[in-house]
Formats: sequence, structure tokens, C-alpha cells
Amino acid sequence: MGERYTLGYAPEAMAFLDRRTLASHGTFFESHLLPGLRVLDCGCGPGGITRGIAARITPGSVIGVDMDGAQIALAGERAAAAGLGNVEFRQASVYELPFADASFDAVFSHALFEHLADKARAARECLRVLKPGGVIGVCTPDWGGFVVAPETPELKAAIAAYEDQQNRNGGDTRTGRKLAQVLTEAGFVNAKLSARYENYSPLAAIGNLLAWQLERDGMPQHATTFRRWQEDPQALFAQAWLSCIGRKVV
Repeated sequence: MGERYTLGYAPEAMAFLDRRTLASHGTFFESHLLPGLRVLDCGCGPGGITRGIAARITPGSVIGVDMDGAQIALAGERAAAAGLGNVEFRQASVYELPFADASFDAVFSHALFEHLADKARAARECLRVLKPGGVIGVCTPDWGGFVVAPETPELKAAIAAYEDQQNRNGGDTRTGRKLAQVLTEAGFVNAKLSARYENYSPLAAIGNLLAWQLERDGMPQHATTFRRWQEDPQALFAQAWLSCIGRKVV
């Protein structure tokens, strides 16, 4: 599809993703996760949110899919250690889900669509595997809504450099505001957007990650900017998360 996952799969990236849970990053969809449902989690990563879904929908079941085999292996290990018997992980592409039509009551996806070159195709595939009347919940950051302080020219340039890199990789850092349009055009109905902010504390959680990525991609000057910025006691990084819930026609 001409895309590359900007975050990557190095230990630094995995540690950052592993801190996410249903309680911290999936609350917008919790009311739709009812006991007994069969749920699909697209782009599950190391499975932190997926495990929360599994606990909430018992005696139902959830399957997490991700393109990276290492993440799937880690997700499986974590689920086994937690004693969860109603969760399964498979390596698969959201563009070609290995499931029959109308297989799931609900589809969930967190922090995936902003990295996709063909969001419409992914959304149509989610629609295909969803049962009539089923619900989808998609969430992604929108870099156009971030609030950072102090907003120096150097920090603005570093953020722009990261955005340019993700967009060159086939993604779109402004995906959040487009989610309702993407779902509607794919065939979902009643798509409704909402938004929240995540305030990073300590700032090193996000500052070091972005610095590491920029350094990896040959932009050490921007990496240095992030590392210096995160030491400022008055600094702020508020990340805008846009979520959208839609339905498949009965």
C-alpha cells in the first residue's frame, strides 16, 4: 500500500504502546462493550487495550490483529500471563482480514487509521466482517489539535518534521477530524465524532519517543529540541484524540 509504520517496532516504541489500556485510551467505546459480544481489535499492538476488552465482554471473546508478528507474540504472552482465556491474537492486515462476512458484533481500532495509506479500504473491510446492526469504534490522534508549550520556533519545526515524516510514510496526521467521513463513505451510518485530550506526565514519555524517532530518521537537531524542551518545568504536551462511532445498517 506504499506505507510504513512511522512509530516502528523497536523496544522504545513498544514500551510506549504498552502503557495504553482500555481505561486510559478506550473509554469512548466502553458502553458498547457488552458481556457476550464477539469483538475484533484492529491494530492491537502489544494487546493492552485488547486485554481490557476481553475482561469487559466476558463470556464473550475478542480477537486482536496486527501486521507485526513480534507484537502479536508479545500480546499473546501478556494475555496468557493475565489468565485470559477469551482473547486470541492473529497476524493480519486490516486490508485483508482473515474472517468471514458478518463475524463480529463490534470492531474497535485505536491509533491505526492515521498510519494507513488507504483508509477507505480498511474501513470497508471492517464493515464487511461486522454483523448487521454492529458497531465500530475508531480512535486516532489529530496533530492539528495538539497544544504544546512553550511553543518556540524550534519546537514547531521539530513537530512539523515528525508530521512530514509520517505523511511521507503514507499516513495522515490530520486523520482524526476525517474519521466520520471515512466511515460514512465506507457504508457506516450515524457516524459521530468526539474528542478528548491526553496530557503527558512526565513529558519524557512523549519527548523521548519523538526524539528517538527523529534521531532514527536522520534529524538529530530536532531530536535535541525535544530533549531540551521536556526539561522545562512549564512545558506542556496535550495530545488531541479524535474518536468516531458508527453502525452497520441492519
